[in-house]
Amino acid sequence: MKASAMREMTRDELTDKEKELAQQLFALRLQKVTGQLENPSKVPQARRDLARVLTVLGEMDGHRPEGASSPKTGTSGRISK
Repeated sequence: MKASAMREMTRDELTDKEKELAQQLFALRLQKVTGQLENPSKVPQARRDLARVLTVLGEMDGHRPEGASSPKTGTSGRISK
């Protein structure tokens, strides 16, 4: 699912999607460990989708404006040149 489609969803829909994807990821990891996973590419796809949902939820909370990048900091915590 694309992030643009997720941005059109409500907060409740996104939290439901987050729970669904977390459960799906758990099930896929369990299948992988037991050797029952038919399509191994589903694991990274589920991880990416979960990350997208969490990113959109973070944007809704106002943690970071859309399209903004975080400053690069060194070990001192100051913004580097």
